Amino acid sequence: MPRLEDAQQTLLPSTSNIKQRTQSAWDSFSDFALRDNVLEVAVGLILAAAFTTVVSSFVSDIILPPISLLPFFNRNLDEKFAVLRKGPEYERRGYNTLKQALDDGAVVMAYGAFLSKIVRFMVVAITLFVIARVYGWAANDSVIKKQVKCKRKLMLNRG
Repeated sequence: MPRLEDAQQTLLPSTSNIKQRTQSAWDSFSDFALRDNVLEVAVGLILAAAFTTVVSSFVSDIILPPISLLPFFNRNLDEKFAVLRKGPEYERRGYNTLKQALDDGAVVMAYGAFLSKIVRFMVVAITLFVIARVYGWAANDSVIKKQVKCKRKLMLNRG
């Protein structure tokens, strides 16, 4: 039967090996995490998230309400839907909202939610474009770069 002293002699080298590996892994992680570009990316992502909420609020609260006054847009664009297959309660009461149709088990195409997301995307894209143009004008530093076209493609279009 092995003795306690024998077990301690066997375990001592393995614990020092574990300490070395742990220290090496920690050093590698800290070298990676504390490099300049990783910190810059982290700060950039945090600022981008904050900027996203500001732009989203600007679009939702300032830009979209006047757009919803246009005759071809509706304030409740998200509620527009088409019934593809009626539910059991349709004949008795019909559907006034998308939630009613879904609760009744109807198959619906919620095209209003899709159109709303497209409009929101376009308004955000145009707003960011205008912000980039104003920044470029004010700071004399163009954020919007010209597209470089391939010379071969240009030659093919001419010939």
